[in-house]
Amino acid sequence: MNWENKKVLITGGGGFIGSHLVQRLVAMKADVFAFLRYNSRADEGLLNLLPKDVRCQIKVIFGDLQELETVKKAMEGIEIVFHLGALIGIPYSYFHPREVFNVNTYGILNILTSAKEKGVERIVHTSTSEVYGTAQYVPIDENHPLQAQSPYSASKISADKIVESFYLSYGLPVTTIRPFNAYGPRQSARAIIPTIITQALTKDEISLGTLSPTRDFTFVTDTVEGFIKMAESEKALGEVVNIGSGYEISIGELVQKIISLVGKKEIKIKSEKERFRPTKSEVKRLWADNTKAKELIGWQPQVSLEEGLKRTIDWISSSLSLYNPDIFQI
Repeated sequence: MNWENKKVLITGGGGFIGSHLVQRLVAMKADVFAFLRYNSRADEGLLNLLPKDVRCQIKVIFGDLQELETVKKAMEGIEIVFHLGALIGIPYSYFHPREVFNVNTYGILNILTSAKEKGVERIVHTSTSEVYGTAQYVPIDENHPLQAQSPYSASKISADKIVESFYLSYGLPVTTIRPFNAYGPRQSARAIIPTIITQALTKDEISLGTLSPTRDFTFVTDTVEGFIKMAESEKALGEVVNIGSGYEISIGELVQKIISLVGKKEIKIKSEKERFRPTKSEVKRLWADNTKAKELIGWQPQVSLEEGLKRTIDWISSSLSLYNPDIFQI
């Protein structure tokens, strides 16, 4: 696919993965439109942290994914849609399940309905590894059962199935990317890696939840390349594809690795009750089988966990003013 002058809409473009995808598409000379949730401050989220020469090339659209007419208007003349807009906080979903369901399900429904009406060439819908719940077998391939262990994961399972229904019912050119735990520069302290790094850089004690769960961490530039390849591949139409490193590590092991890379020797680790998920909601193991991504779209990770952590530590070290390591962010 030739991305030059391609009109691309990215919902959630001001978020962590979204802002990196925006930056990558600008570099590929696409005509980029970022759809952001309206706020009275006209806050453009993480787009504010992009280099000025990149930021000036982005058209920002403020609105709400739950409003069909707004989504339709945003999609005028658009050729490719990357749908990343969602409420993603798992702890947040425990307290606000209705809001999470409304945004994540009506949001994708409005995207698909508008894309169908406007004749969009391709829609890449963002799922999450959380839809698998605790692994029943490893590594987890795309045929693994789906388990709604949090209101957030339930909302994303629903969204994934809405996408499937539009592909099967209308032949809509949609594909579903299922990223495992992305990390890297600009990620908020809502996520585990920035939480650990910010505390390791500034304190002698790190407060976390349970340390035994395992995760499959993928550096954000690799995740973004997965999005690009999903949009480019005709074979990916109607498919769900895991984007993960194929490597698992426990949170406890991750903490020790980060402490070592930060260069500290004596840091205590404390488990706080408020950071624990409800017992039956805790996803204990995630480990991606990325065979389908390699075979179907020619994707595989390029950045090792150690290299990715070094890059992330370097960025956070120079951006500590953006974080408050004393607050548990949900």
